Amino acid sequence: MNYLPWALLALVTYTLVAPLMNFATTGDSAVPSNVATLMSNTILVFVTLGLVAFTNENAVNYLTHPKSPYIYAAGLCLSIGILSYYRALSLGQVSVVTPVFGMFLVTSSMLGIVFLDESFTARKAAGIVLAVVAVYLVSVD
Repeated sequence: MNYLPWALLALVTYTLVAPLMNFATTGDSAVPSNVATLMSNTILVFVTLGLVAFTNENAVNYLTHPKSPYIYAAGLCLSIGILSYYRALSLGQVSVVTPVFGMFLVTSSMLGIVFLDESFTARKAAGIVLAVVAVYLVSVD
């Protein structure tokens, strides 16, 4: 379970993204959401470049790897998703936008079950249903 500390760190830090982006992209002196995306993701790129250099991984070797098309497709989806998410945060309430965006947890789980042959149990089904209900309850005024 060495993934759990990383998942918790991701939870804590990603929790701050929506409120910070909403504050930056709304109100007086708002930064356009596309500019905010560029700025925040440029930081991501530089931090990741530093990490790859620190861990001595040769990223160039993977540019033509047989699985690289999946990475390119994921990058395109990530780009569209983050641009859309930041735009939604600039237009709507964090308490509504974030739960709707967070439904990717349910839809990704469903794709894993359907296409990656992951197990589907009554517990997972209940979790998916409860997640949908929770998002509905949180996002409807």
